[in-house]
Amino acid sequence: MKLCVYTQESYIMLNTEITESVIPANAWFSTGKRVPYNLKTKQILKDKVGTHSPDTLHIYKNVVKDQPQGTFPAWASFLPGWPDGSYGWAKVDHLLVNENIGHRLYFDYVGHGASDKPVDYPYSTFERADMVEAIWQSEGIKSTYIYAFDYSSIVTLELLARQQDRLEAGEKLTTKIEGVMLINGGLYADGHTHPLMTTPILKSWLGSFITSLAQRYKPVFAEITKPLWSKDFDVTPNEIDELYKVIGQRNGIYSMSKSAGFLKDHLQNPDRLNLTRLYRNARGSVAFHVVGSAQDPFEGKQAKLAQERLGDEGLDIRILPGGHLSTSEHPEYLAQIIKDVAPKAKPAPALVTTISPVAVAGAVQ
Repeated sequence: MKLCVYTQESYIMLNTEITESVIPANAWFSTGKRVPYNLKTKQILKDKVGTHSPDTLHIYKNVVKDQPQGTFPAWASFLPGWPDGSYGWAKVDHLLVNENIGHRLYFDYVGHGASDKPVDYPYSTFERADMVEAIWQSEGIKSTYIYAFDYSSIVTLELLARQQDRLEAGEKLTTKIEGVMLINGGLYADGHTHPLMTTPILKSWLGSFITSLAQRYKPVFAEITKPLWSKDFDVTPNEIDELYKVIGQRNGIYSMSKSAGFLKDHLQNPDRLNLTRLYRNARGSVAFHVVGSAQDPFEGKQAKLAQERLGDEGLDIRILPGGHLSTSEHPEYLAQIIKDVAPKAKPAPALVTTISPVAVAGAVQ
């Protein structure tokens, strides 16, 4: 097993840029677009037919294509966290520009970021996995590495389970998952440690009331999001302002209580969505990496369980300092790890110029 524990002192060895400034929400979303997603067919619609159907919602998608230095063996799919969605990756993406890790895909699930936030919607891990596969299909992605933050780790376990199901059934894979990095998310159903005053209370009868207040009053929003960061991290008012803009658009803070059912999904499917089972079945063809944060009050136990249960089986585990929202506290660590594990681009073939014998003879004369 590779177990790497990062500390504040070890940061000087990373030799990478620190992103201290906050990236404006409107700047992040302006680089992507909203696309129509049909709930019944589970497809991204390519034309105008059906875009105004009640079965069609619009979701945010952003594809970043740097100038490649060679041929990319796989795309880089960045699956969003809860509750900041794709915007949570903004600082990390800033550090990945022109790093040659493959075309980068970002998006927001229904109910988050710049995607639609319907009042009544069957939020689940499984509908999110459906949406990921629909986006892959629409982009023609044949091969991908997944970088999953927070509840997208559970979505990734479901995607790995589906890949295993299809392989066992002898089906051809439309998109091959080449590797996964699971960051501060659920790995085992028995490993969740959500404090009472966080996700559990949002799913209680008080959830809608609290989030409706947070939608209208920024100080309430700041209070309920405080546990996302470690106590040592100085969250600036600017950072809270931008996060409020990100989550609050389209009444999104209110919908937080409705979309927080991922813990229940995991508890109801403990065997299917189980890292040990999936790792042992797929490690020969899929690269696995786990990242945890030392002061994460939500999923702090998950990386430790992975270490205990797969400690002698070669799983790569990295522990970062700070709290749950490592994309905000330590984007420099995550960017460095991603650059370390991303599939390396294949060099472009050398340009060979063929000179005809006649031309050679003419030159000699």
